[in-house]
Amino acid sequence: MIDPFGRHISYLRVSVTDRCDFRCVYCMAEDMTFLPKAEVLSLEELERLCTAFIRRGVRKLRLTGGEPLVRKNVMSLFRGLGKHLESGALEELTLTTNGSQLAKYAQELADIGVRRVNVSMDTLDSDKFRQLTRWGDLDQVMRGLDAAQRAGLAIKINAVALRGVNDGEFEEMIRWCHGRGMDLVLIEVMPMGEIGDAARLDQYLPLSLARTEIARHFTLTETDYRTGGPARYFKVEETGGRLGFITPLTHNFCESCNRVRLTCTGTLYMCLGQEDAADLRAPLRASESDEVLDRAITEAIARKPKGHDFIIDRRHSGPAVPRHMSVTGG
Repeated sequence: MIDPFGRHISYLRVSVTDRCDFRCVYCMAEDMTFLPKAEVLSLEELERLCTAFIRRGVRKLRLTGGEPLVRKNVMSLFRGLGKHLESGALEELTLTTNGSQLAKYAQELADIGVRRVNVSMDTLDSDKFRQLTRWGDLDQVMRGLDAAQRAGLAIKINAVALRGVNDGEFEEMIRWCHGRGMDLVLIEVMPMGEIGDAARLDQYLPLSLARTEIARHFTLTETDYRTGGPARYFKVEETGGRLGFITPLTHNFCESCNRVRLTCTGTLYMCLGQEDAADLRAPLRASESDEVLDRAITEAIARKPKGHDFIIDRRHSGPAVPRHMSVTGG
């Protein structure tokens, strides 16, 4: 699949549920209204949709949420998609998780063929973790990380950089992650969805500032390491580990975007930061043949925009798009 700007679309991120057992302050409102179950695709339908994309050239597939591992019987979807790893049609099957359920599922994920997981974790302070996630238990996540490493899974920690919240922890997080053999990626706050009283402008920390501060403590050497996502990676010479930066606002990465995102309702977003979308649920259910579905996918990729319009400043402190990050998938 090639979009209008010549970019090969080889990476599909699939939100298998909009539900989550956390309520992170930059991601969700505390009193979230979730989708009626009748609107959510079955696991069998999600597998069929993913398979259609794999047939069209997707080589990397990431399952997200919400929290993907809270969906009932979700491992049956992982097992079904794992068959494409065995056939060689799919190069990588992975997931982004908050880590709360990893202790339960890490070994099974590894057995299916998952080799890497991204774990969203913004602080090493238990009290602060509870405040940020509203409901989360840091010790539970730590047990999940232990289980994942015992199972042989490579781990990347994703931390959203929050001004006045965790911006004093970056040095500690780098040493902790690299001491355990894990990569760390810092992410700028994205203006998606109403999140209640928290003002995004107050949360927003440009990673150019964070990088300058980090460079006071560490020597950062840029690398050509890539995982298929938007992060730019540096080697931290003092630890030997990798540190990534995802900067949708200060240095967008749209020119190399190879990704599209599918929601649990079958809506395909060709860009995280734009509202244009394609309904794949209707063509999926219209016929047992994939002909109509394939045509809808082709038409959607032909509409992929050049880039997003994310801005956060005094004149643009509200959400750039109304949907929450948890709806589209991280």
